[in-house]
Amino acid sequence: MKLTIYNTLSRKKEEFIPLHENKVGMYVCGPTVYGDGHLGHARPAITFDILFRYLMHLGYKVRYVRNITDVGHLENDADSGEDKIAKKARLDELEPMEVVQYYTNRYHKAMEMLNVLPPSIEPHASGHIMEQIDFVQKILDAGFAYESEGSVYFDVEEYNKKYNYGKLSGRNVEDMLESTRELDGQSEKRRSVDFALWKKASPEHIMHWKAPWSEGFPGWHMECSAMGTKYLGEQFDIHGGGMDLMFPHHECEIAQSTAALGHETVKYWMHNNMITIGGQKMGKSLGNFITLEQFFTGNHPLLSQAFSPMTVRFFILQAHYRSTVDFSSAALEASEKGLSRLMEGYTRLQKLTASATSSVETAGLRARCEDAMCDDLNTPIVISHLFDALKAINLVHDGKETISAAELDELKAVFKIFIEEILGLKSETEVSTGNEAYKKAIDLLLNMRLEAKQNKDWATSDKIRNELTALGFEIKDTKDGFEWKI
Repeated sequence: MKLTIYNTLSRKKEEFIPLHENKVGMYVCGPTVYGDGHLGHARPAITFDILFRYLMHLGYKVRYVRNITDVGHLENDADSGEDKIAKKARLDELEPMEVVQYYTNRYHKAMEMLNVLPPSIEPHASGHIMEQIDFVQKILDAGFAYESEGSVYFDVEEYNKKYNYGKLSGRNVEDMLESTRELDGQSEKRRSVDFALWKKASPEHIMHWKAPWSEGFPGWHMECSAMGTKYLGEQFDIHGGGMDLMFPHHECEIAQSTAALGHETVKYWMHNNMITIGGQKMGKSLGNFITLEQFFTGNHPLLSQAFSPMTVRFFILQAHYRSTVDFSSAALEASEKGLSRLMEGYTRLQKLTASATSSVETAGLRARCEDAMCDDLNTPIVISHLFDALKAINLVHDGKETISAAELDELKAVFKIFIEEILGLKSETEVSTGNEAYKKAIDLLLNMRLEAKQNKDWATSDKIRNELTALGFEIKDTKDGFEWKI
């Protein structure tokens, strides 16, 4: 199987060939932890969770690094203004690390609910200040940065004489430089396109460290260059994140790393597209975001109801990771119904009884799903193949067709691999209860109801059914007994 992925740097699909035969190094930009995560934050987490899962499925040993930004990310992604976490700490009268810990805990909880696997390493920017200082010094020594009033800035014009600044985002650096020449002398920077590697802290700035140039803090972009190379080496396979990070964050990161090391560090750059509301990017800066907690509770005017974590995950996976997804409550309702159908079919599959021969056609499902995943992680096509297979499952379940033991075992294996291990979906009952004893208790009650029906004890039978229905259970009688869901 040959996996192809879209490399943002080359702007085309490329066959994935790791730098080391059986090992893959992957770095993904994690959150700036100063507020509740929203749906836009969930998309890169789920996208690269799928890639992580699929690479392991293909047999690679993956070191997955996902950072936590807890210092240096200033307002509006600029080189001036207030640190986002320091601002939150000041407003809430907390220590910055209290803010970081609180929102990191919430982020981890949301990721767990969305069934996003934890990364191999999750470094914090604040825990790698010395590495960042060393990296800045390398860039200064190479002649691609300058000190100004205690701060250090990357010299884009000097860098562009030897390398290509703008190669990732496709921006024309000559136009950018030309438009900024008139700004000379109006700030610490030689050009407005130059960006901070180290910032001298103002007296009121809460988080600061000693460096050769000043008491200050690292620029936002520096953390990824320093931590990526620390944990994955000077060259690694994949760097990912949301498309909104392509410029300036990832463009600056390429420039920093190349300037310090003399070569690029990343072979494949991957970016997921945005989630929008009414055509606008969902984000804190626009004030149009819905937090994950609001999705899970339904407590938002744009939501018609609460939506489970698995519905949110399924909603995101129904679109290709490079396509824009426009949010609506109606779209989530449709995803909820689709997920319910898929998981009900998966449950029915476990209960099917094999026959001597098959009258349904299920061959080739594994290969079709593998082909879709190998085609740049095409999860919508995988889902469509699984839905096609549900038709055969339902026909066998209803006694209209038969399936052999070998084909049944293969079907069960394929569904387990792609639903659970690769797409990372769980049944809503499992997510809601997380308790096998709970499910057995419901089965026990419904078996008692079956026994009451067989004994023509209609009062007991109706009582069990009615009271379970009142509690929110949906019960369906089948030829083999019963099915239920919440």
